[in-house]
Amino acid sequence: MILVSGATGGIGGEVCRLLGHAGVPFRALCRKPEQVERFNQDGIEAVLGDFDRPETLDGAMQGCDRLFLITPPTPDQVAQETAAIDAAKRAGVARIVKISASDGNVRSTVPWAKSHALIDHHLRDAGMGWTILKPTAFMQNFFWFKDAIAKGFLPQIAGKGSVSWVDTRDVARVAARVLTEEGHNHATYFLTGPETLDMKEAASRLSEVTRRKVRYLDLPNPIFKLILRLTGNSRWMANGLIAQFSDVVAGHHDIDPTFEIKRLTGREPKSFTDFVRDHRDEFVPSN
Repeated sequence: MILVSGATGGIGGEVCRLLGHAGVPFRALCRKPEQVERFNQDGIEAVLGDFDRPETLDGAMQGCDRLFLITPPTPDQVAQETAAIDAAKRAGVARIVKISASDGNVRSTVPWAKSHALIDHHLRDAGMGWTILKPTAFMQNFFWFKDAIAKGFLPQIAGKGSVSWVDTRDVARVAARVLTEEGHNHATYFLTGPETLDMKEAASRLSEVTRRKVRYLDLPNPIFKLILRLTGNSRWMANGLIAQFSDVVAGHHDIDPTFEIKRLTGREPKSFTDFVRDHRDEFVPSN
């Protein structure tokens, strides 16, 4: 039995779909009773558990031998995930498959990169099985700017820096594979897309697929921060994104393509062009 956290999110939800399609027994971890009810109505076993209330996790993990661990980036991420790891160990979970970050580093100025590094260290020292997946930046992050893209602009602060953007659906495919296979214990996999793109090329691909001119705007940091705040991001998230794109990306500090997704799943990862084609309607005006 596999316990899937983040089951109502993008990656976790796709992991649930893939496991269900393969007929693999799994249990969805939910924070709210109505989420449990929705899963149950679809014939999926679900259980209540809250990372902010570690006492709720022990029961949720009973009978599970593997845990898929993912949480959104927040200031509480280290406390949440270390509590989940400790609960999994108490419950006898044999192996955790964790989503980390390709730029994880305990000295990083990017808050979630530092958090992932700290959590990864805790997991490796926990005395249980583990597999750590380290994806690069998600293609789905472009949804943050879909309204601007629909108006013909891609706002960023990445200069000429490039990223091997990865589709979250490919990350989920790898997670589902390593959750259900042996041979991945104490392994760390860096997951990337098939190519490295800078923002100018990303804008060109968006233009090509949407058949509307999209221009990359390399903005000053304060203007970019204002856009992030106006689009609903917290001050903590906005500052982290500025550190990530103005330092890690603009400084060419991210990793080149690794081709691990094809090696692990037997299928090529989606290109950025594939991603935009699949979500074209998100990036064009609604009228």
